[in-house]
Amino acid sequence: MMDTPVVAFVCTRNACRSQMAQALAQTLMPGRATFLSAGTSPADCVDAGALEELSRRGVASQLIDSLRPKSLAELPPRVDWLVTMGCGVACPSLPCAHREDWGLADPMGGPKDGYEVCAQDILGHLADLRARMDAERCGKGGADERG
Repeated sequence: MMDTPVVAFVCTRNACRSQMAQALAQTLMPGRATFLSAGTSPADCVDAGALEELSRRGVASQLIDSLRPKSLAELPPRVDWLVTMGCGVACPSLPCAHREDWGLADPMGGPKDGYEVCAQDILGHLADLRARMDAERCGKGGADERG
């Protein structure tokens, strides 16, 4: 594993959940890893509701403004942690040390409280991910395949 692990959040359109996960991870865990996101069929733009929720949660406007849907081809050829959002994306062509699916409900296009719930779920998963990354950094973790 590299000194700074690479974490990729992947979904189909890279317009909502994966963007929220990337921005929240960058905000809460700066310097702990390189956090990226991508989609198998990227949308034209990031979902407005996701951007609004990130702003409401205090994510820096400069970070929010930098978000854009990206394809898997923009990710490095190997990542340390591959996290899918619950959208059925398999990403078999992206080698990784750890692969897991967070099974998040997609709030895109729905009411504001759906985005709030999704962001809160992401925060819980990020706390768990951080603990596992720390354990691995200290030599206590092993490869894991969460599904």
